[in-house]
This record gives sequence, C-alpha cells and structure tokens, in this order.
Amino acid sequence: MKQFLYLLLGCCLAWSAPTAKAQTASSTSKAKNTAFKPGELWYDTEGNLINAHGGGVLLVGNTYYWYGEKRAQHQEEGVNVYSSKDLYNWKYEGVALTPATDAQSDIAAGCLMERPKVIYNQKTGKYVMWFHLELKGQSYKAARAGVAVADKPTGPFRYVSSFRPNGNMSRDMGLFVDDDGAAYHIYSSRENYDLRLARLSADYLTPTTQDSLLFAKHREAPAVFKQGGKYYLLTSGCTGWAPNEASLHVADNLFGPWQLLGDPMTGPNAKLTYGGQSTYVLPVPGKKDAYIFMADRWNPKDLKDSRYLWLPVQFKAGQPTIDWLEQWDLGHFSKQL
Repeated sequence: MKQFLYLLLGCCLAWSAPTAKAQTASSTSKAKNTAFKPGELWYDTEGNLINAHGGGVLLVGNTYYWYGEKRAQHQEEGVNVYSSKDLYNWKYEGVALTPATDAQSDIAAGCLMERPKVIYNQKTGKYVMWFHLELKGQSYKAARAGVAVADKPTGPFRYVSSFRPNGNMSRDMGLFVDDDGAAYHIYSSRENYDLRLARLSADYLTPTTQDSLLFAKHREAPAVFKQGGKYYLLTSGCTGWAPNEASLHVADNLFGPWQLLGDPMTGPNAKLTYGGQSTYVLPVPGKKDAYIFMADRWNPKDLKDSRYLWLPVQFKAGQPTIDWLEQWDLGHFSKQL
C-alpha cells in the first residue's frame, strides 16, 4: 500500500510540475515591460503575443495606437489594434478592420490586407486607414490600395474602396502627414521596380493626380520621416521574405530629387537590416530629434511568430544611423543630446 501511495504521490508531482511552469511563464509574460528588446517575444498586457505585423503607430492625445496585420501561421486575418501610454506595454483593443463575410467584397475573407497605416483627418474628424490589398485567390496580381475609415482610433473601421492609384500598381506602402496637414501615400509600383508618391485628397480617402515617380531602384517597405526640414526615406530591397540591405535617401522636397545616403544600419548583421524589414519610423513626442525605427523580422514558416525590431534612430554628424541594441529604453534619447 505504501509503495502505491508513493507511486501515486510521484505521479501527482509529475503532473503538477508542468502546470507550475505554465503559470510561471504566464506571469512572466504579463510582467510590466520597462525596455525594448528587439527580436524577442513581445506580449500584450493579457500575456498574449502581440500580433501586429507590417504596422504603424498613431498618437492620439497621450495614447499610442499600434495597427498591424493580424497573422495566423500562413493566413492573414485582418488588422489588429493595440493601445499604450508608454510604448513598452500594449493593451489589445481588438480587430480594427475585419475581412468581410460577403464573398463579393474586395476584402472578403482570404484576401490580403498588408502594411496598414492610420492617420487622423482634423477636417473630417475621421481616422483613415490605408493598406496594400490583394484580392482573394489572386495571389499578388491585384496590387491595389485599400481605404477604410472609423470614428474612433480603435475602430471598427468601415471599408470604403480599393483601387490602383492613378492606374498604377500599389503594393508595399506607407503614409506621411506633413506639418501643413497634407497627407501622402508612398508606394511600390510596376512590380516593385518603381517607388511613387501621391498627395492625398483633403479627406485623405483618394489620391490626387499629384503623383510622381521618385526613383526606379526595385525598392519596397517605404518609411518616411522628417527632421530639421529634411525628409528621410528608408526602404528595403525586394527579396521576398528574406532580409536584405536597407537604404536611406534624403530630400528637401517630398517629390524629390532624392539623394542616396547609403545603409544607415551599423552593427552585427547590419547588411541584412538585423534580419528585419522596415515598416515605419515613429517620432517620439517630447524628445528632441527622437525617432524609433520599426521593422519586422519575418518568419514565413509561421507568420504570426514574426518578431518586431524597434531601434532608436540616432543622428551622427547630421545623418540618421540605426545601431543594433540588445535592449534599450526611451532614456537612450536623453543620453545622445
């Protein structure tokens, strides 16, 4: 009988051990973040992995909203949105834009909605989302831009329309709002060989005919930011899911001419953008010349597990550089002043 009890006790302990480990892992994932750790698992405030790929961030009042692709292992499931007060800790707010159940819709379930970006239109009071849209069952043949609007930053966003801007193919894209409130759509076109820029209409819902070729260098993943009266443009090469060397251009005018400055990355694996691809450059309010480079380290075998690389943009000799840091916090910007 004693041997049976010892055996039973041993079995109970063996079964309870994994539960204790799981609880420890869960509590660890819910621990409050105080720093950025590029490339590591990043959990939201409920302990779930953040699922917001190819995204961008919008500041509304004192709250940041992070929009990004909701990815399953291989499928795309809409656009997620998270909120944060400090940029380290993110609360899941839900699906901002959900694929349509109507099979005839441009955004029918099974479509691709990539690289979502959201800007706020002060004249209309609407939050406007643009994204790269590929129609269901057509792979990357459609090459369209999609637009949706909402009354609140968390949505739900209402799909408005999709199109090829001024008849041009539109794939990887970004949005930029200048100091005067004018908004611009920057996008890869002509099978990604061209990079184009179009000024948007006053309501931000359509492109105007002010649409120009910036350069034809087979670049994608554009991210624009402005500092000291100059415009900077980060792009990647076109190598599918595989990482490649980034490039940085500068101009005095958004429509160019754009001057190539070279690769802004410095550090281990810099020539492959640390294994990532640019998606957005986030200005940090309240800090002088402070910008965060946002990139995705894609995992094509499990897209949901693609990691985030957030790194500080530093100005050395007046030129933006992006060093690799295993861990850093916003105090880093104070150190470089």
